[in-house]
Amino acid sequence: MDWIDVVIMLVKILVVMVAWLTLTAYNTLYERKVCGYIQSRYGPNRAGPLGLGQPIADALKLLMKEDLMPGAVNRVLFVAAPIIAILTAIIMFSAIPFGGSITLTLGGQERVIPLHIANINVGILYIFAISSISVYGIVLGGWSSNNKYSLLGGLRTGAQMISYELAMGLGIITVVMMTGSLSLVDIVSEQVIHVGGKTLPMWNMFKLPHGLIGFVIFLIAMFAETNRAPFDLPEAEQELVAGYHTEYSAMKFGGFFVAEYGNMITASAIIATLYMGGWMGLPIVGTLYIPGFIWLIAKIAFLCFVFIWVRWTIPRFRYDQLMSIGWKILLPVGLANVFLVSIINYIFG
Repeated sequence: MDWIDVVIMLVKILVVMVAWLTLTAYNTLYERKVCGYIQSRYGPNRAGPLGLGQPIADALKLLMKEDLMPGAVNRVLFVAAPIIAILTAIIMFSAIPFGGSITLTLGGQERVIPLHIANINVGILYIFAISSISVYGIVLGGWSSNNKYSLLGGLRTGAQMISYELAMGLGIITVVMMTGSLSLVDIVSEQVIHVGGKTLPMWNMFKLPHGLIGFVIFLIAMFAETNRAPFDLPEAEQELVAGYHTEYSAMKFGGFFVAEYGNMITASAIIATLYMGGWMGLPIVGTLYIPGFIWLIAKIAFLCFVFIWVRWTIPRFRYDQLMSIGWKILLPVGLANVFLVSIINYIFG
């Protein structure tokens, strides 16, 4: 690897980080606008044209707030918890392919630049590993606060993660069985169909019935993994004041805030990559060329809309209902779907 390759890699990392942070910031405005529409009101419309300056105003407000540190907290872990939450959300994005490749002339020679940061041959295991670490941010935040409500919120997060990661794993296993690879780049490239000499996108979720079942299971599991309503028991205000972040203020609270909305972006990108063709478009578009990263952003925007729509439509589950859905419904259906994919692969090769 020469210095030009290093520069290319650094540029890709910078572009992805800026894109992730920008999408995360404006995801907050997106939610408030969609929520306003659902509730027949305007949403933010004062900070900048059409309210587009609202995320910037929110960031400045958090930066200027007094940063309180309760006396009985574990200071090191109290500060580290929101940092862990943000870092795990953003580094998962490094394995997501956002396009095919482009050819540029650099240093006097043509270079093929793949549009992803890292093509990890076990990319799905990487996603699993990082998502398992992400729960530590919330659990440590709850435990280090030395507050019983915060501790209960952290414990609920751990139990919820264990319950729904099993279902999430079964949803991923069906993708691996359908595509035959653990690499996210390969999974996207395998979501095609050859018709009349043409190669057209064929999303995994459209491979009926097993693909659609796996998609629904994985989508529900991602609601729980991101602590989004109706699976937001770790921060249920009726029972836990604010849950794991009760004692947090200013930018430490802002860290958890960014992590939650950033996790929505990352989760949507993972769902789009595994089940919705990733950066590839739709067969109905025909010969119209649209860059791959535009397709990926459009799919992320649609899935974020689904996250928001469900939050402002379905009431929060009781804790026993949350556990029952994970263990009594998603797990058995996920196992049956893996069995179904095995039969289909055996019959049709």
